[in-house]
Amino acid sequence: MTRRTVAIGFLGTKLDAGRRQDRWSGWRPTIALCEHEDLLIDRLELLYTSARDERLVEQIRADLAGVSPETDVRPHNLVIRDPWDFEAVYQALHGFARDTNWRERDDHLVHITTGTHVVQICLFLLTESRHFPARLIQTSPPVRGDTRAGRYTIIDLDLSRYDEIAQRFAIEHAEAVDVLKSGIPTRNQAFNRQIEEIEKVALASTAPILILGPTGAGKSLLARRIFELKNQRHQLAGPFVEVNCATLRGDLAMSTLFGHRKGAFTGAVSDRAGLLRGADGGVLFLDEIGELGPDEQAMLLRALEEHRFLPMGSDQEASSEFQLIAGTNRDLREEVAAGRFRDDLLARIDLWTFRLPGLRQRIEDFEPNLDYELDLFMSTSGRRVTFNKEARKCYLDFSTSGEADWRGNFRDLNASVTRMATLAPGGRIDRDVVEAELARLRHAWSTAAETGALEELLGREAVDALDRFDRSQLLDVIAVCRTASSLSDAGRTLFQASRKRKKSANDADRLRKYLARFGLAFADVSTT
Repeated sequence: MTRRTVAIGFLGTKLDAGRRQDRWSGWRPTIALCEHEDLLIDRLELLYTSARDERLVEQIRADLAGVSPETDVRPHNLVIRDPWDFEAVYQALHGFARDTNWRERDDHLVHITTGTHVVQICLFLLTESRHFPARLIQTSPPVRGDTRAGRYTIIDLDLSRYDEIAQRFAIEHAEAVDVLKSGIPTRNQAFNRQIEEIEKVALASTAPILILGPTGAGKSLLARRIFELKNQRHQLAGPFVEVNCATLRGDLAMSTLFGHRKGAFTGAVSDRAGLLRGADGGVLFLDEIGELGPDEQAMLLRALEEHRFLPMGSDQEASSEFQLIAGTNRDLREEVAAGRFRDDLLARIDLWTFRLPGLRQRIEDFEPNLDYELDLFMSTSGRRVTFNKEARKCYLDFSTSGEADWRGNFRDLNASVTRMATLAPGGRIDRDVVEAELARLRHAWSTAAETGALEELLGREAVDALDRFDRSQLLDVIAVCRTASSLSDAGRTLFQASRKRKKSANDADRLRKYLARFGLAFADVSTT
């Protein structure tokens, strides 16, 4: 069967009007649509909104029969009381689109030259959403040298067909990704793919975003970059508000997040709005969200679901519309299993979850990040600092080797660059400066490794509760136990001086009792 061209358009109650012979002296868009020699309209679905327009509809049908007898004109009264009412127009056109039998073999054109501006907008929206499976056609009156029909332009809303527009989209996408990466030309392909996905989510969604990753992996920086990207696209009306939940305890946590009324607790000498209200219209970044207490978790859940919460000491609810970005280095599913984190809150913030890799997992990105940190130091200090060739190679060789720990990730790198740049003689980082920094890093990572070993044995909270003296002493005891063949052997080494002053030394018992103070046995710390 022959492919037909079907046009859908509104009657132009003013431009199409006229019953006298002089009506042909002016340009009439509906008539002109069917007069083009290179565009045959097989059928015209002529839409109008009021019964009082029926005489004009019949006039149009008669005139079209004279200039385009091939065109089958089918009038439709959509009965729209007010063609300037967006809701009424959209519903009427949506119903027309739903009830129309759109035959795939026909070529459909939506005429957007006639009708009110509201009608034209609704036609565009329904065509763009494919409720009208059509292309748009726009007609214009003739200029010098044109025929009476004037001109027409067919607009296909598949923007991928337009090279310049597609290139503009590609440029905007690249610019957005560049914002999220702080302008760093990263090389890790998995990280780059993740950033591209974050860019799509950030611009298309206001749902919570959960960023996982080790300390120093860049969670806070990424959260701020997401805010900056959304702000550039005018998607936000409020600020970026950030808080590390690990610093919040007791009444301070509730007050900081949700605010309080004067007198709500001891020390509450005035009203406080709280960070949630401060983030209204913007982004709230809760770093280390796993550190929140159960009461704060419950209140936050309600604020996310209902956008309402109750400040401390107040009987009136407050409201805030914000996008939550949460960060943590903890496994929140393990925290839920241990009863320390609400499963319903996790479900609420786990829609978009991204895990940032540590620096060791992105070692191919080390060099561009080194340059970024050096540029950052120069911009904040106002000093020009560079590496000499030998020093740069020495630093890179060590930093990308298996010896480099980078347990603090980009935070460690930032501190390392800051130290070298500060100590650089004449603004030039030489081999001596690098060697001193590498010695400092080795010592720091060695100490951190020992602390990590304690955390594995005792748990983080128990280690945090230890005095520095006890921590150092226990580390030395554990080091001896790991090289000793037995409890007695370790005891003899540890108490070698004092045992000579005792008539009957029981080194094994002394060591057993010492370890028991920390809930440990020799078998826990021995490698034999």
